[in-house]
Amino acid sequence: MKLTIIGVGLIGGSIALKLREKHFVDYIYGVDYSEQHLREAKELEIIDEASPLENAVKNSDLIIVAIPVDSAKKNLESVLALINDQQTVMDVGSTKSGIVQAANLHKNRNRFVAFHPMWGTENSGPKSAISDSFTGRAGVICDKEDSAPDALKMVEQVAEHLEMNLLYMDAESHDVHTAYISHISHITSYALANTVLEKEREEDTIFQLASSGFSSTVRLAKSHPEMWVPIFRQNKENVLDVLNEHITQLRKFKSALEKDNYEYLEELIRNANKIRGILK
Repeated sequence: MKLTIIGVGLIGGSIALKLREKHFVDYIYGVDYSEQHLREAKELEIIDEASPLENAVKNSDLIIVAIPVDSAKKNLESVLALINDQQTVMDVGSTKSGIVQAANLHKNRNRFVAFHPMWGTENSGPKSAISDSFTGRAGVICDKEDSAPDALKMVEQVAEHLEMNLLYMDAESHDVHTAYISHISHITSYALANTVLEKEREEDTIFQLASSGFSSTVRLAKSHPEMWVPIFRQNKENVLDVLNEHITQLRKFKSALEKDNYEYLEELIRNANKIRGILK
């Protein structure tokens, strides 16, 4: 089977490596605006051939759109226009409602499957790709009833070969849930990094004193704005909703400290400890 990866970076590259390793695909075309990414992907044997979009899509059974969500939304129509009723297109974006709305406008909508592999790191580019990245992670298929049965089966097989745990939900619910468990984490990390950079002017001190807790908390702040600004823009209302709640929680901690109310502070921490029973 022939595969096209549009966007041979962290996610697209990792998927390509795993599907090749599993012998699910035997030839991979790479499409990317970055010539450097294409060269690196070829050297790393992530792809077999760097190709123009039209040639790659027309010669592939499966096309995976692995570019930032704003670009995916903008370019999906042109990808769907190139395919026939035997081909499948899937995306891997972190927001779903916008891209699903774009797909719904096209006559080949039933050849598209909205998919989100719940994994990522602060790194980017094909050199960061890891074949076993998705093992044991959740993979979400959205609005499956709008996809042709054979296209849906194709993406389910992709998830199986990536060794993911499949979930199904509608696109709007997906965007609400990811705002809660993913998008707010990134905003919090960016904000904490900016706080420390503003208050602690000596970079050497940050480096020397940074504990594992601080490093893990701000790890997401290394993530690139090219990816995350479009996510926040497309999921703006849900992100604002959870951000307002997060600000409320921060104010509770602030108030407890200002009033020397350490019993309330302990209560807040003990309530937060309930997460232990969920994330073991």
